[in-house]
Amino acid sequence: MTHVVTDNCIKCKYTDCVEVCPVDCFHEGQNFLVIDPEECIDCTLCVAECPVGAIFAEDDVPGGQEHFLAINAELASKWPVIDAKIPAPPDAKQWDGVPDKLPLLQR
Repeated sequence: MTHVVTDNCIKCKYTDCVEVCPVDCFHEGQNFLVIDPEECIDCTLCVAECPVGAIFAEDDVPGGQEHFLAINAELASKWPVIDAKIPAPPDAKQWDGVPDKLPLLQR
């Protein structure tokens, strides 16, 4: 099983999760993070570290967000690994909880 980054990470992009990942399975895009499903070892450490509750086990992804399984797999193969915390965008708090952010995802 893998973990999945979902909609609420878009434009929030807090990176607290990457510091606790023992296998460096996070990849960084301009305004979103993804988890490489081939690298994730299902340790669950990242779930508690995400300040916006955007990471779920693949079996627990909220209804209507299942498409993020494919998005994480696709973009992990294209984006570089991130393994250290960086500052969140200055407007990250404004985007926390905003629904339906997928059209804002910068690929």
